[in-house]
Amino acid sequence: MKTKFTLFAALFFLMVSMSFAQKKGASQDIISGKVNIAKYHSRENLEKMPKGDLLVLYIERIEVIVNILPNIAFATKPGVTMESLGIPESKENKKALEENIEASDTYFESTIEFQKKILPYSDTTDLIAAILFYESTLKSLHTYEDFKKD
Repeated sequence: MKTKFTLFAALFFLMVSMSFAQKKGASQDIISGKVNIAKYHSRENLEKMPKGDLLVLYIERIEVIVNILPNIAFATKPGVTMESLGIPESKENKKALEENIEASDTYFESTIEFQKKILPYSDTTDLIAAILFYESTLKSLHTYEDFKKD
């Protein structure tokens, strides 16, 4: 009985270590995190919403923009990796990508912390205008390919 348990435990740990080893070597996405919004809004629709809901929409749009725009020269959608772009997956390149993702996360977290404290003091009409502007920017990503020269 003890032999079966030992064999099972060894097999289990071997499988777990192999799965972690495979994940570590997998190519990481250049764009990670939230990359789309559920719905675009009209001015009339936004004007009917309470300010608390507008604040949530504003922050969601910032998150998507922070995740996509800095990397637009590489990709506009998730799933693109250094490997798929033909970028060598050297130790330096992987480290640069990891540092970039970490810096984006840190920036987003500090921005959201600031926004949650200060944004409630913003004028509702300015908040609506900002949401519409961000949504317009996000819509324009659908036409990004049109700007590429064949």
